[in-house]
Amino acid sequence: MLVCHCNIITQKEIENSIIELLDADPWQLVVPAKVYHAMKKRGRCCGCFPNVVETIIRVTEEYHLRNGSSDSEAVSFIDRVRALRHEYGSSRHEGRTKGHRAA
Repeated sequence: MLVCHCNIITQKEIENSIIELLDADPWQLVVPAKVYHAMKKRGRCCGCFPNVVETIIRVTEEYHLRNGSSDSEAVSFIDRVRALRHEYGSSRHEGRTKGHRAA
């Protein structure tokens, strides 16, 4: 499935990039900019970033559960990522799309 239309990036490419980052350091905080940098791309319109964040959360959770991290460690880490998404991602994205009109 195509996730980023600006850069023509598929869901599988994003997932593979996330896994490579986690293989290098399983407890690093993976964010969309880091994923794009690893793929030697950059966000253009950034409309795909909310979907990339959801993919990061899902893949990171699966990675830690599959690789034997204790459930409490993985859940705590994923909860921190979700809190960051809520604090920074959701409100920022909503502000950009709600009621925005070009002058």
